[in-house]
Amino acid sequence: MKDLSPSIDDIRKEWGPKLLILGHYYQRASVLRHADEIGDSLELARKAARSQAERIVLCGVRFMAESADILTGPRQTVYMPETSAGCPMANMADVAAVQRAWDTLEAAGGGWLPVVYVNSTAEIKALCGRWGGSTCTSSNARKVFEWAFAQGKRIFFLPDEHLGVNTAHDMGIGDDMIAVYDPKQEHGGLSPEVFKRAKLIVWKGFCLVHTAFTVDQVRKVREKLRNAKIIVHPETPKEVVRMVDAHGSTAQIVKYVDSAPAGSTIVIGTENNLVERLAEANRGRLTIKALSPSLCANMAKTNETNLLKLLESWPADCQVQVPVAVAKDARKALDRMLAL
Repeated sequence: MKDLSPSIDDIRKEWGPKLLILGHYYQRASVLRHADEIGDSLELARKAARSQAERIVLCGVRFMAESADILTGPRQTVYMPETSAGCPMANMADVAAVQRAWDTLEAAGGGWLPVVYVNSTAEIKALCGRWGGSTCTSSNARKVFEWAFAQGKRIFFLPDEHLGVNTAHDMGIGDDMIAVYDPKQEHGGLSPEVFKRAKLIVWKGFCLVHTAFTVDQVRKVREKLRNAKIIVHPETPKEVVRMVDAHGSTAQIVKYVDSAPAGSTIVIGTENNLVERLAEANRGRLTIKALSPSLCANMAKTNETNLLKLLESWPADCQVQVPVAVAKDARKALDRMLAL
């Protein structure tokens, strides 16, 4: 197979500072070697917001490119090598269903503030911005929760059930104060008493990558690798999170590995491309294993071939543009997060 790196490098040099390539940690190594900046969702959002580049290429999934488009200026254009790279979890919360849920919450007594995970569509972020809420990432979810609670509000969190529940638990909020809203059921399957009692209501959504990790997998690691430390992403179900040594965002997992004492064995529950790169980068210093190999099929849609094709011809169908009216309200929610 022809090595595409020289061709990509030549185009990057030609564009210079007018081009910024952003790569998410879950991308394969062959793509990330062309990225100017690598990070998790929060880091990439900040890089996009601060960039002066004319063209920004987002190597990740669509909600990240939408956020970049919302946060950049009118003279900047955001592209993806493969625009079909979506996020199944983001699609678990559609505008009509979320509007019905919000109407139900308001009718049941109100006092709610929406907090929307950035792993969501621009339209859902816009609803959140319109209703006075904020986006969050797995890195800063606790900080955003504290911001909402400081206003005397209760939180309606979407679209990921597990990040919401795990963040609340970290803050000492008991499971009896948390309820799961199932959009497939009338009133989310919740009673009026639950609406009155709950401090946090979470949407019934999930990440396919991180719900692949199980209690049984943790038990097997404990039996075979007694001295190993286990860390998972907070999109993992609470039963698993409460068994392991640590949990944290993608960036926090990287920091956990970087600060581990030499000779440690670390078992990680997150997307496998990141686990493999951490294992390679720390070879000889640490032993790093996957709790179970779990890959994001949508992240894998980006490769050197479609990255080069984009850079050579800048096709219109690779451009990501959020409608102005949607972007205006969605930016309110993103700006509230970035200001914290």
